[in-house]
Parts: sequence; C-alpha cells; structure tokens
Amino acid sequence: MPIAPAKRLGKKFVNPVPTRVGGPLLFFKVIPRIIFGTAARSPKHPLGPFHTDPTIFADDPRSGLRITWMGHSTSLVEIDGMRILIDPIWQERASPAKWIGPRRFFSAPIALRDLPPIDSVLISHDHYDHLGASTIRNLAATPQLQNAHWITPLGVDRILQGLGVNAARCTALNWTESLTVGSVTITALPARHFSGRSAFDRFETLWASFALIGPRNRVYYGGDSGEWDGFTEIGREFGPFDLTMLEIGASDPLWRDVHMGPEGAVRSFRALGGHGLFMPIHWGLFDLAFHNWTQPIESVFAQEDLSIWSPTPGVPSEVIPGKEIRSEWWR
Repeated sequence: MPIAPAKRLGKKFVNPVPTRVGGPLLFFKVIPRIIFGTAARSPKHPLGPFHTDPTIFADDPRSGLRITWMGHSTSLVEIDGMRILIDPIWQERASPAKWIGPRRFFSAPIALRDLPPIDSVLISHDHYDHLGASTIRNLAATPQLQNAHWITPLGVDRILQGLGVNAARCTALNWTESLTVGSVTITALPARHFSGRSAFDRFETLWASFALIGPRNRVYYGGDSGEWDGFTEIGREFGPFDLTMLEIGASDPLWRDVHMGPEGAVRSFRALGGHGLFMPIHWGLFDLAFHNWTQPIESVFAQEDLSIWSPTPGVPSEVIPGKEIRSEWWR
C-alpha cells in the first residue's frame, strides 16, 4: 500500500484504511467488565522506585543509539548526537483532571529539571496518555528545552502553543512530511488510530507514527496504532530499522482496529521487515484496558524467536545490534 498524506472529510482526518472506533454502545459493553472483571489490572505491590542517573548523559553512547524508557510510551532517544524526547508524560494521571483517571504505577525515574539538554520533543497524538497538559507546561519552562524543536502531527501544535510552547519552535507535519533536526531526519508516517481530548473533537487533529533516520541508526516509533497493511511499505521505504518501538498494551477485541496488542505488535514488527530489535512500549504504567497488567509483556516474552529489547524503566540503555534486553523488572 502506498504511503500517502492524510486526508480530511470535512474537519475530520481519516485513517489510512477503514477503521472502527468505539461509539456510544461501547459504554454498555464496557461497564459489566469493569464491575465483574477479575483480571489484576494493576500491580498488587508498589513498583520501583526507579532512578535515572543523569550523569550518564554527559557521555555519548558508543553505538550512537541509547534509549531511556520512562514507562508507557515515554522515552528519551539519543540517536546520532541528537536527543529526542518522545510522548513525555510526567504527571500522576493520564487524565484531564488531577483527581480522577488512570494513575501511574510508579513515579517518573527522573525529574524534569534533571533532564539533559533536549534537541526535539516528538508528540504522536493528543490523547492524555501521550500529551499531558501539566507535563507540557513544565517542559516549556524547563531550561534544558529552551532550544528544543517540538514536532507534532497536524493540529497538535495548537494544543502545545496553548500550553506555553513557543509557536516559533513548533512544526506540525502531515504524513510523509519530514523535518531534519541536526543529524536526524524525522518523518511523520501513517498510523491507524484516532485523536481527541473530549467527546466532541475526535479526529480533528492528526495522529502519526515516526521514522527517525540518522547517519548511523534508524528507529521506528509506532505511536498508537492498530494493525494495517501499510507497515510493509513503511519498512521497505524507511527501514531496515535498528530498533522498532511498537505498542503492546491497552488492547482489547472491542478496539482492535486502533490498538494492535502484543500479538498484533509481533505481526507488525515482522511486516516492517523484522530487522533489528523489537521494543515493546505502551504498557506497564497505566490501567487502560481489561487485561492483566503484565499480560502484554508476558505474551511478547513468550516469543523465543523474537529479538526483544525491553529495559528497566529509567535505565539509559545502549542499542547494540543483536544484543537483546529482557528485563523482568515487572516480576
């Protein structure tokens, strides 16, 4: 399938393939599972604390690629001399409110004030588990980000500007559009998902995945997405990737079109070419579905023929070709 820019129907963006997103009837299917479900959706005991040693950032990674996974989809990616912060979430809840909504399983491994200088912040879409208002406000005022370039899909830049980000430092991309930051070219690519920060603005901003291409290393960040047949073309045109970051959690058959789940992530990794290492993301921090909170990672770890790269939260870890990381911090 050719990779093409996103299109609109009226004010709303549309997915690259026909996609069903839950409507009003979904509520009635979900409530019985909330009331009668038995899955351990949250840890029984406190996790962590996890800590990031900020002095590590004084030295560049020898491989040219090092990632510090903060939990869920938040990562600090150091690639070929550039530092890119992806979907940063530091607040307590993935919610528009401070007192209700999914709460973190563990605290952020590093304070915002202890981050190293950041070259770019990448936001994949406007959902609250990827774009938190208090996190963005604090980042916009953090000295280490004063020279950062903020990159978003179309329309999400306006949300950032409303939260204090300098408009001159924001770039909104359509699918297939690129921006070069230092040595790294960042290209927005299709994803099969949706957007909206309320019940009344769905699909009005764009969602995206991203290819990060440097002179030595290539990373694919899938954002949030259901499976679709465009992954093969993405891998062919922008790969082979040294590391592929795909969501595994918050999945359910009721919304399989927009969240691929662990089995779908493995299939999608193979469709992208199956090269390099597979990094599972979008799990382990928030209760966003009905499955046991460890089910996604247990399912992925059961794949013995898969080269998995899954570090402990907060630990800056180099990506070395052929070298797996299968941290079992969650046990």
